[in-house]
Amino acid sequence: MILRAITLFVILMSPTVSQAEVLSSAQIKQTIVGKRILLATRYGVEFPLVYRSNGSVAGDGSGTGLGKFFAPKETGKWWIKGKELCQKFPTWYDGKIQCFTLEKVGGSKLKWKTKDGRSGTARVS
Repeated sequence: MILRAITLFVILMSPTVSQAEVLSSAQIKQTIVGKRILLATRYGVEFPLVYRSNGSVAGDGSGTGLGKFFAPKETGKWWIKGKELCQKFPTWYDGKIQCFTLEKVGGSKLKWKTKDGRSGTARVS
């Protein structure tokens, strides 16, 4: 009984189980380039972004019904700065640079987090 409790404690406290690690720049590239990333939104729909190898990122929310909140399509630029994925769109986010870390949290699911504490989830499709 005590052995089981100790084993369970060790498993639960293990960093590989209880904490996801922030992706490195190489891992970020491997995870996003050429893939469709579906951002979870507060409106219950996923917003697709495609990160291309040439440094462009295209978002097309035409089919999501989110067009009433912002321009449904836009192409911006992306780059990696240290362990952060950065992106800038002409009008989205008021044209400001957005940088965030990424963590894999199981299968194709990702968690993103900005330095100011905003966070969310996405999945690789």
